[in-house]
Amino acid sequence: MADVHEPETRSYNMSQIQGKDTKPEMLVRKFLHSNGFRYRLHVKDLPGKPDLVLPKYNSVIFVHGCFWHAHEDCKYFKIPKTRTEWWKEKLYGNKERDERNIEELEEEGWNVIVVWGCELKSRERENALVDLLETLEEVGKS
Repeated sequence: MADVHEPETRSYNMSQIQGKDTKPEMLVRKFLHSNGFRYRLHVKDLPGKPDLVLPKYNSVIFVHGCFWHAHEDCKYFKIPKTRTEWWKEKLYGNKERDERNIEELEEEGWNVIVVWGCELKSRERENALVDLLETLEEVGKS
């Protein structure tokens, strides 16, 4: 099936997709801040430039979009029907890079937490945020 947009329109649409300060990321940031957690944003010195870095807890948090980070078995992740091979290479390349970055961070002694966009949808949000809070509190005790 052909794309429903002209190449210029598609290019513009794709250029508007944000890499930081996304809605899911902002939800996590506001939740953590309101619960007394302080963090740094997008630290360039760390592998993968984590979305949030909590030095006091020696933890980093990635807020991943299900499509762009190839969240397997998620209803929000589907390989597009056009240019399928290109998209597979792109999205699974992102996933491999994420795995390498997580491994490097763990080798450096960081606790890595990944929050998926689908976990922050309205029905799942409260559970995901409470789980995140519990994880950080547990890390803080050790």
